[in-house]
Amino acid sequence: MMAELAYIGGYTPDTGGSGAGITLVELESLARLGETGASGPSFLAAHPRLPVLYAVGEGERGTVAVFARAAGGALTLTAQRPSEGSFPCHLAVDPSGTLLAVANYGDGTVSVHGIDRDGLLTDVSTFPYREGAHAHQAVFGPDGVLYVTDLGADEVRRYLVDGEVQPHPGGPVRLASGMGPRHMARSGEHWYVAGELDGTVRVYDDGWRELRAVPASATEGDNHPSHLEVSGGSVYVGNRGPDTISVLSAPTLDPIAEVGCGGVWPRHFALAGDRMYVANQRSDGIAVLRMEDGIPRFEGEVFAAATPSCVLLPD
Repeated sequence: MMAELAYIGGYTPDTGGSGAGITLVELESLARLGETGASGPSFLAAHPRLPVLYAVGEGERGTVAVFARAAGGALTLTAQRPSEGSFPCHLAVDPSGTLLAVANYGDGTVSVHGIDRDGLLTDVSTFPYREGAHAHQAVFGPDGVLYVTDLGADEVRRYLVDGEVQPHPGGPVRLASGMGPRHMARSGEHWYVAGELDGTVRVYDDGWRELRAVPASATEGDNHPSHLEVSGGSVYVGNRGPDTISVLSAPTLDPIAEVGCGGVWPRHFALAGDRMYVANQRSDGIAVLRMEDGIPRFEGEVFAAATPSCVLLPD
């Protein structure tokens, strides 16, 4: 049976030392299997069918890198191109494996790149936006629409991606003023969105009507929610400030539990079987939380990784 692998992205530039670029990890033993030099690979995505991985290079002149994945998980850089914007922080591949969307946080642009049969990038469409916009996450919906959270504009921008990529005729979805939408996830007929600026989690129906808004954390003080994920009837959200993971029921958002994240500044996490892997950016580690009845618990296990910001578990 092949070992389960994970790729860790972060902000450390390629220095040739521990944690440089993208780190390959064997999950069961937490053994470090290798590192691939890449500058600022803050977010990663895998092709749904091909042994190909994509990474943003988060800098003033943003980049998108394409890596070939060997049978043992090792990466080889095969191509790199501009992200068509500044400080790209998220990217996603559509389910068909023919499009790659990049959210450029710095200037708010969104770029959509074609993908050929070898996983390489082809033509690109770029969508600029007004000053002050901050695109933070791109998600392909089941309805042939690309959804992009805009933290600076308090809205979800929409693009049609069935055929020629173009703005949605209905325009963006306006969310609560001051919310600062960061990460979102869809489950069933509901959308869940974490508000980085107001510390909330909100649930919407299929028509983007807000059904409920709740605090992401029950602790006092500032909270800047980061990653949000829905699994097994629960909504999980990382809380930066309280340094916790909250568990809410789906779709009601009733609180179930709030636990320590095993580090400082939980920027991203991934669920795999009975474990949650949390990228704690400011404590330089991936904390392993054991899942029991849907609730994560930290038992002291940490994998050292410099400024981690993404945990990718490819299929």
